[in-house]
Amino acid sequence: MKKIALSLTILLGALSASNATAFDGDVNAGKEKSATCAACHGPDGNAPVNIYPKIAGQHADYTYKQLTEFKLGMTSGGKEGRMNAVMSGMAMPLSDQDMKDLAAYFASLNMSEGATPKDVQETGAMLYKAGDAERGIPSCAACHGPRGNGSSLAKFPKISFQHPEYIKSQLEQFRDGVRNNDLNGVMQDIAKKLTDKDIETLSKYLGGLH
Repeated sequence: MKKIALSLTILLGALSASNATAFDGDVNAGKEKSATCAACHGPDGNAPVNIYPKIAGQHADYTYKQLTEFKLGMTSGGKEGRMNAVMSGMAMPLSDQDMKDLAAYFASLNMSEGATPKDVQETGAMLYKAGDAERGIPSCAACHGPRGNGSSLAKFPKISFQHPEYIKSQLEQFRDGVRNNDLNGVMQDIAKKLTDKDIETLSKYLGGLH
């Protein structure tokens, strides 16, 4: 728990110092460039297939970070960044400005709402808001906020209303080390302590978190 708390403190301090400049993507240019994104993420950024993430309303800084790291995953042969068979190939031809424009455009849209099943409302809220001190699991809300809106400055994503199936897959990938593009390995450290039941509960809870 102390390791995670220290990592979060260092992470927030570093990000506060390095993200002082405003995001300079162009919404209108991004809209013109977004046609190829619609096949998986939908024309309005709300992916119709739940294995793909909703990117409407996502922080521009976060989306830009993911696009740059998908591209890096391809150029480095998977040694750096974030490697994904589909997204790394899609990001490869994009210029830095293309990625900023796309990120700005999708950030300007509204993410569709979801719902939290009744059977996980209580347990999900407890784990999300308080964590589990005995197992060294910190509160998810500490980084993602009480409503799951994340932080643009810190590049913590909005996770409320996200498809539960996508959240589940990402937590599993962090836990297994398949996804490792989280700064200082914070998400990997946390996910390794989550059981399958924890991941299922959190994923469903976040689907309708307001």
